[in-house]
Amino acid sequence: MTQTEIDQYKQTLDQYIPSTAVDAVFDFMNRNCVRLHITRKRTTKLGDYRWPQPRHNFHEISVNGDMNPYKFLMVLLHEMAHLNCYLLHETSVQPHGHEWQNEYRKLLIAYLHCFPHDVAALIANYVKRIPLNRSLDNQIDALLLHYDPGYTPSQDLTLNDLQPGDTFRLIAKPKHLFTAQERRRTRWICLDLNDHRQYIVSGTAQVKKIIDN
Repeated sequence: MTQTEIDQYKQTLDQYIPSTAVDAVFDFMNRNCVRLHITRKRTTKLGDYRWPQPRHNFHEISVNGDMNPYKFLMVLLHEMAHLNCYLLHETSVQPHGHEWQNEYRKLLIAYLHCFPHDVAALIANYVKRIPLNRSLDNQIDALLLHYDPGYTPSQDLTLNDLQPGDTFRLIAKPKHLFTAQERRRTRWICLDLNDHRQYIVSGTAQVKKIIDN
């Protein structure tokens, strides 16, 4: 790459991730010959990693471009961990097994200084041991929402703040209307009022409570 191409690449990264992460992310992508695709919003996934194939002999990472810089970086590190895990084990381990978790843990520690203090404190607790703590993972995701443009404190509610019978929408899937039915330890049984089916939803899921008029 020419210096002009390097500068343009870094300028693009700077639009999507914290400035403090730009140089390190560029070095990772350049060193591993990664093609990074920034995509439109996808409802089925936030990012993905594809290892080299016979028809394209390069690593490929895609990340949705509609997220705030800290959430974008979290997703990017998740996919970078998949790449590192592939380099070490190829396809001989589970996608999110202990091997991947260890690579993700190491990357989160390396990039910890790139996150706001409140998020970094949660991440520091999250990476203390393997397996990674799913509950803390959900808390980090919830806290990262605070850095979305236009965030308002009313989004702070989680499903655990509601009572059986309350109606709500999931912040992550606002088109569906639910009724909270029964709490079971860390999860709730909820009725989707759109298709009248029951779903199990994490109690830490961000929700917007619907108030009857």
